[in-house]
Amino acid sequence: MTEPPRKRMVRPPTGGQEGGRGKPARLKTAKQRTPSQQAWLERQVNDPFAAKARTMGYRSRAAFKISEIDDRLHLFRPGVRVVDLGLAPGGWTQVAIERGVTDIVGVDLLAVEPLPPAHILQMDFTDPACAPRLIELLGGAPDVVLSDMAPNTIGHRETDHLRIVGLIEAAIDFALDVLKPGGAFVAKAFQGRGSDQLIAGLKRHFKDVRNLKPKASRQDSSEVFLVATGFRGR
Repeated sequence: MTEPPRKRMVRPPTGGQEGGRGKPARLKTAKQRTPSQQAWLERQVNDPFAAKARTMGYRSRAAFKISEIDDRLHLFRPGVRVVDLGLAPGGWTQVAIERGVTDIVGVDLLAVEPLPPAHILQMDFTDPACAPRLIELLGGAPDVVLSDMAPNTIGHRETDHLRIVGLIEAAIDFALDVLKPGGAFVAKAFQGRGSDQLIAGLKRHFKDVRNLKPKASRQDSSEVFLVATGFRGR
């Protein structure tokens, strides 16, 4: 009597994609996830920058965005003071510290695990008491103001975009009030109505203003970064 054929425990290799990567993984849909949450999770699983961030100990893939910006403009170095608005989970602050910054403060509505030597506030940036507290903790005027802030979205594109623009305007106002001459401002933004006005406003106060889209920023996203250097004062 012949034995029945054994089941394969390992599937034969399938055709790969460029760079040796296989087909994108698809997650089983969980009932408690919305379609947008499901899509986000699948992007994270298949995102090489997210995987690289985990391997290197960065708290988010956003670390590679600010790394590329700093590689081009050399914002971080020992002796500069930095403010990080909307720092959670802390990827931008990690990169700044890694590159020699010791005087850095950050703020977010969410709790953030400590990142010594950074001072971290859990607070609403729009609270009038926040800005003076940040400068007090920093010990003086900053050389660099970073903003990775984003509002909670409600799903209405126009309203969400206006709220994003409003937060960027608040970050710009803060930067104009506190930056040292020659300082720099970096903010996450999204292409759309109001972006041209933001750039025009920054050009009145900075020597150089540009839109940058780092490689770690997904190509299908409208996300860009406003980078202004050479602060001339109000």
